[in-house]
Amino acid sequence: MAKIRHLAIKTKSPERLAVFYEEVFGLKRIRSEKGGAIYMSDGYLTVALLRNRGEATPSGINHFGFHVDDIKEIEERLKKFEEPLEQRPANRPFAEYRAMDPDGNLFDVSVHGYDEAEFEADREKRGHEARKDKVPS
Repeated sequence: MAKIRHLAIKTKSPERLAVFYEEVFGLKRIRSEKGGAIYMSDGYLTVALLRNRGEATPSGINHFGFHVDDIKEIEERLKKFEEPLEQRPANRPFAEYRAMDPDGNLFDVSVHGYDEAEFEADREKRGHEARKDKVPS
């Protein structure tokens, strides 16, 4: 079963929104990036506050993310709707894949989850180490 575990909001001021969510709801900062993005969590859901750089681009919900157990199962289900599951760039720390619903809403899909940053290189290293552990000595 997939669980919504991530929500991204575009804003002209990530810091202003971070202070708001800290003071009003008690969210904790879990990561900040040089480009201005701030990642926060309530312990279950992560909220990414992304800098909105476009003048004509509205601020607001940008995308949401599902934590799943089996990426192949989700990929098969998406085929029915002719929506491809695309791999995210290696420098994106939280989700491995992205797709779109029939109305054009973007969503991320992750097997490793959203609790901590994990870049593609980290996932490959972990996978390589796991494979080494399975090789008989």
